[in-house]
Amino acid sequence: MSEKHHLIYKIYREKTIKRVDHKIKLLGVNCKYNVIDLLNYRLLTSLAIFALIIVFSKHGYFLAPLITLLFYLGSEYIVLDLAIKKRAKKLEDEAVFFFEVLNLSLESGRNIKAALDMTTTNINSELSLEFKKTLSEIKLGKSLTESLNSMKERIPSDAINNIILSLSQSSIFGNSITDTLNNQLDFLREKKLLDVKAEITKLPTKISVISVIFFIPLILLLILAPVLIEFLS
Repeated sequence: MSEKHHLIYKIYREKTIKRVDHKIKLLGVNCKYNVIDLLNYRLLTSLAIFALIIVFSKHGYFLAPLITLLFYLGSEYIVLDLAIKKRAKKLEDEAVFFFEVLNLSLESGRNIKAALDMTTTNINSELSLEFKKTLSEIKLGKSLTESLNSMKERIPSDAINNIILSLSQSSIFGNSITDTLNNQLDFLREKKLLDVKAEITKLPTKISVISVIFFIPLILLLILAPVLIEFLS
């Protein structure tokens, strides 16, 4: 290990580095974040915020530690956790169509690798890109099982990872996967339907909040405007 990495592991706990690195992997092959750079930017930005508040605020000695701590803890949630949650939903939305096409390829008699190759060639999506990465690793010498297990580290959805696990087990034991894939597709469709229903259920609450914030003050202003004008005049 180089001197640079020795220094890094003295600044950050190994547990922290592994946690952030795991979250970065869940953002997929297109993610350009580097774990050490991300941790360094967060640390340096936190120090800059602390210094600026101390210098420019009357209550800096009270506010600086509080705001810096909130930024330090909240930045990981905003930059990584929210993005992971959003990506999981996007992948699950793409998964139904992708795995339907994959299942049709498997039913036509192709093996898993050939079926994946055909499916990724004909579908352009983020999930397809992840499988293309898996296929490229196979060409570099990895086994299909190793590549699928590596792919699971980049997928933030348990439902999709269950399908990947089934593909991996089918590759090892040689059993048919089409029935299992159909069952898991039914689960994904049901989950998508439940998510839509949950969003519809939340609509009245969201509309109520918007009404309270925008419409009720406006109505009160219209009602009270004559009284205010008379009082001011």
